[in-house]
Amino acid sequence: MPARKQSIPKHCAAIILAGGRARRMGREKQYLEFAGRPMLEWTAEAFSGLESFEELVLVLSPENLKLYGAGWAARGFKTARAGATRMDSLRAGFAALSGGIALVAVHDGARPLVNPEVIVKALNAAAASGAAVPGTPLKDTIKTISKDGAFFEGTLERARLLAAQTPQCYQRKVLQKILETAEKGADYSDESQVLESLGLKAAVIPSGYDNIKITTPEDLIVAEAFMKEKKNIEPARRQMRFGFGYDIHRLVEGRALILGGVKIDHPKGLLGHSDGDVALHAICDALLGSVAAGEIGVYFPPTDLTIMGLSSSLIAEKVLEILKAKKAAIVNVDATILAEEPKLKPHYENIRKSVSRILKLDLENVSIKAKSREGLGDIGHGEAIACYAVAGVLK
Repeated sequence: MPARKQSIPKHCAAIILAGGRARRMGREKQYLEFAGRPMLEWTAEAFSGLESFEELVLVLSPENLKLYGAGWAARGFKTARAGATRMDSLRAGFAALSGGIALVAVHDGARPLVNPEVIVKALNAAAASGAAVPGTPLKDTIKTISKDGAFFEGTLERARLLAAQTPQCYQRKVLQKILETAEKGADYSDESQVLESLGLKAAVIPSGYDNIKITTPEDLIVAEAFMKEKKNIEPARRQMRFGFGYDIHRLVEGRALILGGVKIDHPKGLLGHSDGDVALHAICDALLGSVAAGEIGVYFPPTDLTIMGLSSSLIAEKVLEILKAKKAAIVNVDATILAEEPKLKPHYENIRKSVSRILKLDLENVSIKAKSREGLGDIGHGEAIACYAVAGVLK
């Protein structure tokens, strides 16, 4: 009879340490391209793909936190600023956890090939015993050397040695004790080193050689070989999906003109139940379409008088909640506004920045442009403005 598949215990969180400087790699490794994507994307996906995690915390360098923090937050990750040492970074990640978390998995951002089964087993073992660490048998004979490094002095019993990996999993109170005990400013190789100093033991979780930590250029070659094999036996867990959106509103006097969350100086504004922001409406419909979640009128019906004049940024917040619930991450949006007046080219960058902020996307992933109708139809006569939008998401 096959063994019963374990499920993740309740109230679990993962802290992914991705703030290292990669001195041995010679370049930034967390965002190094690996199998067609930044390495950290693969690592994060290994944990976000396990639905039982209540919180996921990415600890990033100050530079990467500034560049990518908003994007990760939009995908449901918490973020924290890396410190000078591994333990300082872990303290920052631990501080980001909410009070209800009972079990914590601590993982290296440079281990993109971790097996979900290892994660689950380590969490269950930590729930039972307080701590658990994955490990693999050593292949080479391990010897001790003289202090000057000139001679071998002895041979260790290889059968009793394992190479420690991550995620190292702990009951919250155990990890808190580790962080309180660890000497400030000291650089420990991992958390279990401090655990051992407390006289506590971590359960052993058998792992595989593919859970490699990418530290040197040679490691990257080995890891890509493992990934190539893995891709042949495992289907991709996420797909690129696209959605299309369209909206049109009449221009009338006495209304503010809002496009992409930006108020534009013009004698007319867009008539609508909300603020009439055709750009955000089209973008939101495109995002909803990418995950087959209907359109904004389903969630904000025009018959609901309580939302009269509603800011479209609040509509976008609802759409982001829907995407998060469906575990979809926005990749990019592209919108084309159709307007005869006013001329929108001077406003492109302000609208881009506004949409970027509202959707919590990097600016480079937001495209805004405009076209006229050459005097044709309602739009060409300056009586309406419309917008077409396309959105891409990973789900």
